[in-house]
Amino acid sequence: MSNQQSLVKKIASGSLVLQILVGIIAGVGLASVAPDSAKSVGFLGGLFVSALKAVAPILVFILVASSIANQKRGEHTNMKPIVMLYLFGTFAASLTAVVMSFMFPTTLALVTNNATVAPPEGITEVLNTLLFKVVDNPVNALMTGNFIGILAWGIALGLALHKATDATKQVFHDVSEGITSIVKVVIRFAPIGIFGLVANTIATTGFEALGGYSHLLAVLLGAMGFIALVVNPAIVYVKTRQNPFPLVFQCLRESGVTAFFTRSSAANVPVNMDLCKRLDLHEDTYSVSIPLGATINMAGAAITITVLTLAAVHTMGVQVDLPTALLLSIVAAVSACGASGVAGGSLLLIPLACSLFGISNDVAMQVVAVGFIIGVIQDSAETALNSSTDVIFTAAACREAERKAG
Repeated sequence: MSNQQSLVKKIASGSLVLQILVGIIAGVGLASVAPDSAKSVGFLGGLFVSALKAVAPILVFILVASSIANQKRGEHTNMKPIVMLYLFGTFAASLTAVVMSFMFPTTLALVTNNATVAPPEGITEVLNTLLFKVVDNPVNALMTGNFIGILAWGIALGLALHKATDATKQVFHDVSEGITSIVKVVIRFAPIGIFGLVANTIATTGFEALGGYSHLLAVLLGAMGFIALVVNPAIVYVKTRQNPFPLVFQCLRESGVTAFFTRSSAANVPVNMDLCKRLDLHEDTYSVSIPLGATINMAGAAITITVLTLAAVHTMGVQVDLPTALLLSIVAAVSACGASGVAGGSLLLIPLACSLFGISNDVAMQVVAVGFIIGVIQDSAETALNSSTDVIFTAAACREAERKAG
């Protein structure tokens, strides 16, 4: 009995990752033994995700404004290389998805879908939506979690306050510290929230429906795994000249796992902010790069768009040449960067990519329906890759700057 009590005490006072792992195992166990009870505890997961989504917008707004207002003259951030990494990583992901799709072609038994959603008609519409997010009303941006608008207003306010008195700057700094403390409290409830999410998901959907799409899931997860375990480490090594795997595995463990179960990049922003702080990264950098990454760093979305589009292409027997495949990579990368500005995320951008090959919207929307069927795995893995990569690239850029400075 004493050994059991010691183990429980060790877990309770141990790392958050270990506690989350216990929550996952408990959720799976409850869903397997008592599905009805598992569904009833699903509200715990909903509360956790809602709390993260509630605190994330105000955290980003205050932290960005405070960081810029308190930035010392002559002090530079590492935003330019991080943005370049975001764009390069997203394009590399779509290119990897093209290669994987040609190596392991997928055909689909398309299903009927009565979706009433309207996909974007072109990249221009995606970018247009994104630009209107920038000039959104600040109150509406905070209420709806529009991180592009929040970033724009946070940067503008920070620049406006850059010449304010030290007392005013200190107020914003103190408020940002207070919000950060609230975030830490919310994150401590992650094991309970993850327990509720896992239990409810498995009890409600199970995994039987995914059996018929195992090949498609294998290609999707294979491409995402290749990016996470091969491409991202290679990029980190090139930037830092250090062993990349400790950083990559830490980000996957502490950011990717939470993002996998919350299935929300926005909800994972506070988790990533906390991780960046513990990695001792430059606050003026990560306070901007993390919320920006949640919007434009979309390697997982690029893979989803590309793989499902080429699955439709193979199903319809359309021949694809190399130039068209490269064009698809570019379209998928650009579309993925604007995915957060489109209701429904990456799946509703599939018809846009399908239009490159003359595939009708009716067929494309059936492919979208397949995406929703496998979404319990696809969307989770996509979010985990997207969110963890935000921290990986931010850390890589910051450490490269430190290496050059030292």
